[in-house]
Amino acid sequence: MSTGDNKTAEQDVNTTYAAEGEQAAEQQEAVDQDSQAEVSEETKEVSELETARVQAEENYQRLLRVQADFDNFRRRARAEKEDFAKYASLKLIEQLLPIVDNFDRALSSSKETKDFDALVKGLDMTYRGIDQLLTAEGLKPIDSVGQPFNPEFHQAVMQVESEEHEEGIVVEELQKGYILKDKVIRPAMVKVSV
Repeated sequence: MSTGDNKTAEQDVNTTYAAEGEQAAEQQEAVDQDSQAEVSEETKEVSELETARVQAEENYQRLLRVQADFDNFRRRARAEKEDFAKYASLKLIEQLLPIVDNFDRALSSSKETKDFDALVKGLDMTYRGIDQLLTAEGLKPIDSVGQPFNPEFHQAVMQVESEEHEEGIVVEELQKGYILKDKVIRPAMVKVSV
């Protein structure tokens, strides 16, 4: 082989080595990029996982606060309900107090003067005051006499023969019945014709 051929062969070998080196460098660069991509993806997954953990902790803390708020609300509502039940009659009692005072004055006055007409007048005024108060609260008496017997409003305690009334008509009321707003709180005790 001649020197020129050696140089050409050397150049070919150098070119081949250079090409292989470039190829190896490209492969190394590709591997480095893949490694960086994997590391970047792992970092991204770790970051997403950490974000999810933080959000889960925030949601858990929020749940605990809402649960505590609900427990406080329930306790407060129970206390308000107990207070309401305890003092439900307060308004009615406040309205009854002047009537009780009038009743007391009527009794005291009649004892001192022995004036029974004044006592009757005082009792009548007291009764009218109570009646007005109960009517204002929605209490109505049940009209019974002369009405057909209705088991929703009447409680028959006796049956009597009557030529004036046809069968099933209330002839006499023994005890008044009352309706509070739309609810019967006491049916009237009545005698019914047969």
